[in-house]
Amino acid sequence: MEYKDVYEKLADHLNRLPAGFPRTASGVEMRILRRLFTPQEAALAVFLSMKPEAPEDIASRTAKTAEHVAGLLEEMARKGLIFRLRKGSETRYMAAQFVIGIWEYHVNDLDAELIRDMNEYIPHFFDQAYHVRTPQLRTIPIPAAIAVEQTVMPYEAARQIIRDQDKIVVAPCICRKEHQMAGNGCDKPLESCLVFGAGAAYYEENQLGRPIDHDEALRILQRAEQAGLVLQPSNAQKAVNICTCCGCCCQILKNLKRLPRPAEFVASNFFAVVNAERCAGCETCLERCQMDAISMQQGSAVISRERCIGCGLCVPTCPDTAIKLVEKPEDMRREPPRHVMETYTRIARERLAKLQETSGTQ
Repeated sequence: MEYKDVYEKLADHLNRLPAGFPRTASGVEMRILRRLFTPQEAALAVFLSMKPEAPEDIASRTAKTAEHVAGLLEEMARKGLIFRLRKGSETRYMAAQFVIGIWEYHVNDLDAELIRDMNEYIPHFFDQAYHVRTPQLRTIPIPAAIAVEQTVMPYEAARQIIRDQDKIVVAPCICRKEHQMAGNGCDKPLESCLVFGAGAAYYEENQLGRPIDHDEALRILQRAEQAGLVLQPSNAQKAVNICTCCGCCCQILKNLKRLPRPAEFVASNFFAVVNAERCAGCETCLERCQMDAISMQQGSAVISRERCIGCGLCVPTCPDTAIKLVEKPEDMRREPPRHVMETYTRIARERLAKLQETSGTQ
């Protein structure tokens, strides 16, 4: 097959990565790639996989020298087009998925045209993402929503996730930032996304965020809870980040909200319930809910199981303590993959199975 240009190859390559890069009728995704990648960068990017490799190994698959490739890889990593890992004197490079990945790495390089194109493209991306069972992020309860007598797994305890980290960087939320730049943002905290481990090192070196200690990370978590933000760590027992998300700006929550049954598409082990006898009908919970899961019926709050994603935001601000968070039945719970690469493997397998199923019906 003959390709029109290197960007067509790059689009196909990104679509072969676990999270995919679906095509659109308008071709907006190609405009985005041409804006972000030079032709030379696009041509090299197709030789990278999700496996971190040394420059000489990547160069062996090209017609370029290792020295030339190493320089270009470093520039591409600096620009947020690929991911870089440093360990001692060794540097390795790997492909970055478009979302979550390349898009988020451009939090400091946003402009009106890129924001416009991304807001056109993102709904198409999530339409594909909902075809698989394993999402890239999961939802965990805010700490104040967990009752004293409740015990949760360490990977569902936000404070424990933070305490387990050796390196933490806080970065601006790209969703709130791009909405603010477009003139329709909210007043929620901007510097609020936490990145851990190797990702934190990448963010710090690329000046996408600033390093913080555990105490400041816990304060950011507390501010997020007060502001009514949903906690979304990576969908793995060993989290690599925690996003703090609002339903008005977060692309994930915005696109989930337009579905009739959002709860089916999130990885969450909890849901909220209301004690109607205690509920005074103050409607505070309606303002806190980011998924439009709560309505008032006969003077009492009612929570839709099909829309509740188990974030717990409605629990601590209920003045009548009429709402509590409970675990889903055992057959509905999801255990996160052990680490993020296992998450990607699951997503890739599910996408392939869906593709085969679709092909078999045609």
